[in-house]
Amino acid sequence: MDTMPLLRAIAQVGRANPMRPALQDVEIFHHYFEQGQLNEKSLDERDGSCTRRELLLRYLLLEAVLDQGPDTEGVRLLLVQVTNALYRNEVRFLHQPAEFFRELGIAVNEITSTHDAVKKLRARQWAEANQTNPNKYNLFLENAKQVLNYAVFRWGVPLAVPLLLTKDESDEARKPGALLQYLESWASAEEMSQQVKDHPRYGLGKAIGDKAAHLFAKWMTHSYRLTTKANESAWSSFSFEVPFDSNAGRVLFRTGFLQQWASLNQYGKWQVIQKGRGKEGKHYIRVTNIRGKSSRRAERDEELRQAYQELCVTHLKSHKRAPTTVEIQRIPLAYLLLSQNHTPGELDDGLMHIGTNFCFNHSHPLCADCPVGSLCEGHLNDPTLINDYRT
Repeated sequence: MDTMPLLRAIAQVGRANPMRPALQDVEIFHHYFEQGQLNEKSLDERDGSCTRRELLLRYLLLEAVLDQGPDTEGVRLLLVQVTNALYRNEVRFLHQPAEFFRELGIAVNEITSTHDAVKKLRARQWAEANQTNPNKYNLFLENAKQVLNYAVFRWGVPLAVPLLLTKDESDEARKPGALLQYLESWASAEEMSQQVKDHPRYGLGKAIGDKAAHLFAKWMTHSYRLTTKANESAWSSFSFEVPFDSNAGRVLFRTGFLQQWASLNQYGKWQVIQKGRGKEGKHYIRVTNIRGKSSRRAERDEELRQAYQELCVTHLKSHKRAPTTVEIQRIPLAYLLLSQNHTPGELDDGLMHIGTNFCFNHSHPLCADCPVGSLCEGHLNDPTLINDYRT
């Protein structure tokens, strides 16, 4: 299998179908856009107590946390509608995050009623795509039933970050961009994504996963170019890892990409593949367990290894010296760096688009219609990759 044509094809799908939050649907952001495009030249203009850039980052950080839910379209619709409703009620929680907590009753009511409306709109379509019961539709993470926990933990924690940063900033001139300045204080977008989760004072901890933290880095550097350091390699389109979620893992496994770098037996030893633990007794692919696992096969490819070393030292800033091992989750980035035709953000958008519209998590995906079906090992040669595994 030639890896490069597959990655190019997936990234091309992503270029044609960018998967990004519809910021233009948020009423307070309407005037940030011109003819459907974000006006990047006006991002540092003030909007009340903050800059436009700062407000967009606050919204996207909250979105990244909520986006860990089971239905991306539903989650994004929920956030847009709740944001619009709260601002109509003069709860300006992005400008003044403390207002979310002061008016928690209004916030809980809006989240509850909006969730009911989104469920009514999305549940049947979601259930058909996932071969499940529409009554199971729930955007509260971990299938929680308690809206208060969801509001305080999943909404409150990401809103508390800019609130605390603003309080900690003694220079009044810096307060309008407190979150931006904190994020850009790190050496690279990759390091920033780790600190968003792990920092002892400002880290979101269990409120955000590695995938969501990388998703935020993608939106900041690629989708909306909100960083002021876009011309630096460490904040370029190659400065963050592709978020490996269930959609990415399912597509990369079924197409045969992952099997190029380790055997099924090795993935089993790493608990990436857990036999019989998936839906309907199928084998479960726990994609997050790939993180940190290296491939000896990749290390023997000199051109790939050199690109990987450049990626780690210059872009991700994860190593001061050239690493001797090649980690599997970064191999797609190294290949794209070699070709210079597509970006990791486009690859991630492609994986998301294919995973949510064609490569469904059951035995009847839309392979005949899939834009990479002609390159897919599971579709062409080995249907067990589709029939016997779930994410």
